[in-house]
Amino acid sequence: MRSTDLGFRVGIGVFAAALLLIVVAIGVSLANDSSLSLQRFGLNFWRTSDWNPVAGEFGALPFIWGTLYSSVLALLIATPVALGIAVFISELCPSMLRAPLIFLTELLAAIPSIVYGLWGIFVLVPAVRKFELMIGAAPLGVGMLAGALILAVMVVPFTSAVAREVLKTVPMTQREAAYALGATRFEAIRAAMFYARTGIIGAVMLGFGRALGETMAVTMVIGNNPQVSLSLFAPQYTMAAVLANEFTEAANALYLSALIEIGLVLFIITLAVNVLSRGLIWSMARS
Repeated sequence: MRSTDLGFRVGIGVFAAALLLIVVAIGVSLANDSSLSLQRFGLNFWRTSDWNPVAGEFGALPFIWGTLYSSVLALLIATPVALGIAVFISELCPSMLRAPLIFLTELLAAIPSIVYGLWGIFVLVPAVRKFELMIGAAPLGVGMLAGALILAVMVVPFTSAVAREVLKTVPMTQREAAYALGATRFEAIRAAMFYARTGIIGAVMLGFGRALGETMAVTMVIGNNPQVSLSLFAPQYTMAAVLANEFTEAANALYLSALIEIGLVLFIITLAVNVLSRGLIWSMARS
């Protein structure tokens, strides 16, 4: 019995170690394949905006900016909607509607990115163009606003699904105690969300991670112009989009190495976001 238990624990430990090895192998591979760009540009690659493959000048700042800007905007748009959906399904929804709504939420999460991109081109971009005309901006349609909106739509089902499951774990005694103290329905739900705040933060960060790495849908609507701008209507670029668009066009070793270094930057940013989110969740769990 003991040998069986030991064998089981060792086997599971091997699987866990394999995950760590895969992450390390990805990082080492990206660093090795981008060594030419790392040696040529150093840290300037992170803080310069020049992207001229013909002249051999490469800077990732516009792509880093576009990725973070679009992801943060998408998170700001999607989080209230996703939490509202999660609260309604778990707390307020009639039982006959709960299963269909859960199915539709999960269906949104399963739709391929390219389908979202097509919807963005034919529905979202014209709507943004009309909005730009209304406010007197250049009617481009494609740009940061369209990219952030389509990211928000894609983030909502992930965040709401996880938040819904987290709210289901809140003990019923928490709600009953709130009602016993004279709380309203809203106050009881707020208390339940406070009790589950650690899991809800985790759900939001999961959506943020999805937004950071999204490729095709954003590529199709963001405009793909390497510039750093605060404007919501300016065409911009993301790291995943430039990799999708230009990887097959890399005509020399330096160009290819610069693109791989962008992948390395995205990898580092994703790891940093996950480490920060875990630290935030840990600190909230202790408080």
